[in-house]
Amino acid sequence: MVFKTKEEVLEILDHLAQLLELRGENPFKIRAYQRAARALENLSEPLERLLKEERLGEVEGIGKAIEEKVTELVTTGHLPYYEELVASFPATLFELFELQGLGAKKIKILYDKLKVDSIVALQAACESGKVAELAGFGEKSATNILKAISFYQEHAGLFRIDEVTPLAEKLLEELRGHPDVGQCQAAGSFRRCKEALGDLDLLVSSKKPEAVSQFFVQHPLVKEILSHGPTKSSVRLEGGLQCDLRVVKSEEFPFASIYFTGNKEHNIRLRNRALERGWSLNEYRYTVRPGAAEPPPIHDEKEFYASLGLAYILPELREDRGEIAAAEIGKLPKLLEWTELRGTFHCHTTASDGKSTLREMALAAQELGLDYLGIADHSKSSHQANGLTEERLLQQQQEIEKLNKELSPFHLFSGTECDILKDGALDFSDEVLASLDYVVASVHSSFQLSEAAMTDRIIRAIQNPYVTMLGHLTGRRFFSRDPYPVNIPAVIEAAAATGTMIELNASPYRLDMDWRWWSLAKEKGVKCVINPDAHSTQGLHNLKYGCLIARKGWLTKEDVVNTRSLEKIIPLLEGKRQRDK
Repeated sequence: MVFKTKEEVLEILDHLAQLLELRGENPFKIRAYQRAARALENLSEPLERLLKEERLGEVEGIGKAIEEKVTELVTTGHLPYYEELVASFPATLFELFELQGLGAKKIKILYDKLKVDSIVALQAACESGKVAELAGFGEKSATNILKAISFYQEHAGLFRIDEVTPLAEKLLEELRGHPDVGQCQAAGSFRRCKEALGDLDLLVSSKKPEAVSQFFVQHPLVKEILSHGPTKSSVRLEGGLQCDLRVVKSEEFPFASIYFTGNKEHNIRLRNRALERGWSLNEYRYTVRPGAAEPPPIHDEKEFYASLGLAYILPELREDRGEIAAAEIGKLPKLLEWTELRGTFHCHTTASDGKSTLREMALAAQELGLDYLGIADHSKSSHQANGLTEERLLQQQQEIEKLNKELSPFHLFSGTECDILKDGALDFSDEVLASLDYVVASVHSSFQLSEAAMTDRIIRAIQNPYVTMLGHLTGRRFFSRDPYPVNIPAVIEAAAATGTMIELNASPYRLDMDWRWWSLAKEKGVKCVINPDAHSTQGLHNLKYGCLIARKGWLTKEDVVNTRSLEKIIPLLEGKRQRDK
């Protein structure tokens, strides 16, 4: 029986490397744990199978000693060596690893020299000037640390959608299997597919609420019970996510589903429409005012919306952004379905900073049911990402040609994620860009430019006839980097004028361009391309998160270019170049 998952083991190995660095251990020993973590991350076989067959030590990057520790962790759920190391430091010290720009070396100095063992202590040390006086820090470092603390505090308690999804799916699956559970679903911001989540709301119907609530609070994923009652319980799951369960009667379920899904403004508009019909609406039922007509029977959400004269509004759209007006006149869009994607672009391989080879990425895309895949490794200026030189890019193009002959009718497109330099110039010459099937242009440096300068920089880049699509428009990374300042409407206008696609970067760390801007892009005629920014075969699954955000942005199959067949995508990729000739 497996007591620890691969993800949990990965986290512990990375944590061990940090602990050893705090202890001032041998750098080779530290790097051994880091290499082992990365090796586990990129396993092509299940960890359980490798352990059962005693083959984990054959994986490159995992030595005998670490193999033994991983085996002990997985099979017993404990590792005394790790637990002793953790106990040798204050628990609050590990908060510091959450701060942008602080690694184990700096944290060790702060701990050894100033006894800083928490974010609160670090903030006080910065404000008192003690950090600025430390060798290797200075005023600028102290200021940046205070900014990092502010950023952390602003986003504390928030989780990415990919962190919440597996927990939600596991809980829902097991609740649905309980004999006393009738209907069961997620609610709240998770059901509305918000990109950053503060908690997880679950809703079930049952005739035995006490039994269901007891089952919930005793679930193995629950680490702490915050409150527990027959119809409402709150717990904290592993990783710190708060999860609330509400148990209602079956006849209350449609009303509770609407109410607890939200959002608040959407619900207010529904309540006002109900009042116009003489019905008072709360989270459990309609109450009919004297003299008003009786509402029709309500068994599900579709019947609820119909009772108010509205077409059914999907949860993703319930944000009070015109969905009720559209539902009233039957103008809600038929939203994109995940299964409508035929291919994608902006994928990395081991040629730059990816973890999977060109062949592995192609085979994984085929297994996912895609007809084509675009490879866009970093360009030469991205030194930190092992960006490709012109010579290495040409070599990759030749490899792609060979694979296309072998894998036909599946097709690989040769591209690049080309850096937009500080002045808006591109990292490769037009001659090089012209030799590729497509180009993703992205900003990876000089984030501190003014809004005007950044906007001009991006617009200059997309005016190049060989730039097919603009990558991660604002550069944001959830909970680690704010978007850089840029005039998004101006960029959308320029994309429309130049025929440039805008990427919906499906990495759950980015989900950029933000869903709130896609209605404007659609209005201006700008096409969306959903790209996974995949750095491994597993990263291709990011496409599902991209589709959720596309739906939230009201996008349809027609709005997203990579729903096109291989035959139809080729002229679309060439369209801008042909237009500018």
